[in-house]
Amino acid sequence: MASPKPGGLKILMLHGFTQSGRLFSAKTKAFEKAVVKAFPSSTLHYPTGPIGLSPSDIPGFTPAAHETPEGEIESFAWWRRKEGTPLYQGIEQGLSRLADTIKDEGPFDGVVGFSQGGCATGVLTSLLERGRKEAFDAACVKDSQKMVYPSSFLDSTGEIIQQPFKFAVVYSGFAAPFEYYGSLYEPKITTPMLHYIGSLDTVVDEGRSRLLVSCCEGGDDRVVVHPGGHFLPTQRQWLDTTIGFIRSCVWPQQASSRPEETNAEDMDVPF
Repeated sequence: MASPKPGGLKILMLHGFTQSGRLFSAKTKAFEKAVVKAFPSSTLHYPTGPIGLSPSDIPGFTPAAHETPEGEIESFAWWRRKEGTPLYQGIEQGLSRLADTIKDEGPFDGVVGFSQGGCATGVLTSLLERGRKEAFDAACVKDSQKMVYPSSFLDSTGEIIQQPFKFAVVYSGFAAPFEYYGSLYEPKITTPMLHYIGSLDTVVDEGRSRLLVSCCEGGDDRVVVHPGGHFLPTQRQWLDTTIGFIRSCVWPQQASSRPEETNAEDMDVPF
């Protein structure tokens, strides 16, 4: 994809469990249209997770929803939870895929993620922050079982592969288990991160999303509760809120206010 012209943004878009970059792109056309209208010449980049899934991995599997035009299963993940443990199996592959995307298509101004991609958004945002590698190193000295800072995020000189994001937006996200991945959240994530929580979400419950909120500086001031379930809301109100947040991060001198926690139970729900 071509680089954006001056004034445009480069945004990394991270799909959820059982999706793909192509499917996530198809589901976020309204979001993409709103971003390009607000920030002309912007480009949205949709990598696909490296972990291929089988039909048995997909809740409520229906071929039409998960097949390519050629009839192949198009269902991927950034990692899988290792049963009975706090570990994410394949997370090294997932992070390596994201690091390669940054090296090949970045640097990026910000990142947007849904569900497992929302968790990955928090992970990726954290890894790019200043001082994070040192936090990982210190935690590993105390406990050798803790996650090691991924080498894929370091260049040949030992520097992190890009500057911290200017913003992050998470839909139905959650934090990785602290037992092993605590260095991602201690100290707290400082990059501005907007959190969307569905009041009817039965896939990622509110408590899990609130835990990620608590891991971010100023997190409670950047929460939006929408009256739907496990999806990325694209009604005008929610798109305007997201655009306003992004604008406040990339053009802080023009920001008039920060998004406050919002409920809108009187809004129409898209299902």
